[in-house]
Amino acid sequence: MEAVETRSALRAFLCGALSGSCSTLLLQPLDLVKTRLQLLSAASLPRSPRVRMVSVLTHVVRTESVRGLWKGLGPVSLQVPVEWTQSLVRCVPGVGIYFCTLHSLEESFFRDRAPSALDSLLLGLSARTVSAVCMLPVTVVKTRYESGRFKYRSVFGALSSIRKTEGIRALFSGLTATLARDAPFSGIYVMIYTQAKHMLLHGVEREGQAPTRFACGVLAGVVASLVTQPADTIKTYMQMEPHRFSHTGQTFVAICRSHGLTGLFHGAVPRCLRRTLVTAMAWTVYERMMVGLGLKT
Repeated sequence: MEAVETRSALRAFLCGALSGSCSTLLLQPLDLVKTRLQLLSAASLPRSPRVRMVSVLTHVVRTESVRGLWKGLGPVSLQVPVEWTQSLVRCVPGVGIYFCTLHSLEESFFRDRAPSALDSLLLGLSARTVSAVCMLPVTVVKTRYESGRFKYRSVFGALSSIRKTEGIRALFSGLTATLARDAPFSGIYVMIYTQAKHMLLHGVEREGQAPTRFACGVLAGVVASLVTQPADTIKTYMQMEPHRFSHTGQTFVAICRSHGLTGLFHGAVPRCLRRTLVTAMAWTVYERMMVGLGLKT
């Protein structure tokens, strides 16, 4: 029995990793633009004109070519250039860990009944907490590299450099803000997604289930992204300048003093687009693969 559960969890990990890879490859440019928008707001004066997403997108293409929009993608190896690896190094195991944890929790506690809305919220919170803590050091490297300020040559080299020059703590900078962003996002997403799916999939033929699942994912992603955007902005500030912004509360106050409450939503549009589409795609592909393996109905 234990061997069966282990194989089931491993399959969930592989399905999650593959689904995360597909969505990350397609939508990386939106993540890069979101990071640049937040960093420009951090460096600007309180009354400076607001930078728009299209302006940042155009600037990146002009100065770094179209290829620059995909900084962070390529073969998953810790030794090759960091611009090729960081997103996939983070997303492949990160999404795999997330879905593996989620599947294991569902199998342990909800084998005989469907999770309620509150159960789904707690499942999403728990799974994302495990994944976020495991992958935070790579997230720090990814955020720094996307800013254009740091020129690390490899993910491994970046992790080693940060540890030597700034200490272990810097590798986990923004942990509170990351958990405040990722855990509620996942909890809200899973709750809305599962409830919407149960209502809308009733009586739908199998051929029409994938588009319906995707639509449920988009709805859940929009709501969850907007609710957790302030935590994402705070996390970016803390990971870019951990010596200047060392505490979540202090960073929150600094942003509000400089830009008002709207400063907490800088980068909201590209993040909402990317996070919604990535998550909706990942869940749709994941569940389709799990059904194909006989692990879901």
